[in-house]
Amino acid sequence: GTPPAAKAATPRPAPTPTSLTVPVIYQRLAPSVVLVRSGHELGTGVIVADDGTILTANHVIAGGGTITVTFADGTTANAIVAAADPKRDIATLTPAKLPQVVVPATVGGGAGVGASVVAIGNPLGLIDSVSSGVISGLDRTADTSNGKFSGLIQFDASVNPGSSGGPLLDAHGLVIGIVVSIAAPAGQDAFAGIGFAVPIGAALGGGTGTGPGKGPQI
Repeated sequence: GTPPAAKAATPRPAPTPTSLTVPVIYQRLAPSVVLVRSGHELGTGVIVADDGTILTANHVIAGGGTITVTFADGTTANAIVAAADPKRDIATLTPAKLPQVVVPATVGGGAGVGASVVAIGNPLGLIDSVSSGVISGLDRTADTSNGKFSGLIQFDASVNPGSSGGPLLDAHGLVIGIVVSIAAPAGQDAFAGIGFAVPIGAALGGGTGTGPGKGPQI
């Protein structure tokens, strides 16, 4: 007799990454976030490689002087600027000493308007703070005292001076941007509901964009 025809295999769709709660994102990413000090400037950085390489905002360290970084476990070390891109307000730091356990963040992921985001940083010196919100717009331009920066992600998670250089994370805990600026009506350096971040692709090299937006660097 004729053997029964085999059923065609049905492709199984790739699993969709599970969205994480803000507490889970914070617990996973807090070990990757560092405090950055340079002269009188205070900012934030995020570890992006196993060797301890740190991404931060260039304006945090551009004033010169000794740069120190403090890791989540309390380890403090001097750092040197491995690379700086003033046109994108991004700098890469190499610390002289690493904590016993290095926890790099996972970078990547796209940004879509309305998507949930989480920011971790040191706003107003309040170490290791977390806030959440959504992406409000893409391809924005911020006209700051240190230049005009375009192609930015606009978001409404609360950030303030001291947050600069910190990671902007998506709902899966991936770094999608580096926080660099806020919009400040009437020239007040305080959060008014609009923050800006350099997309991670541009922070790692490449990317342009234009759009409205104005504010100081933080």
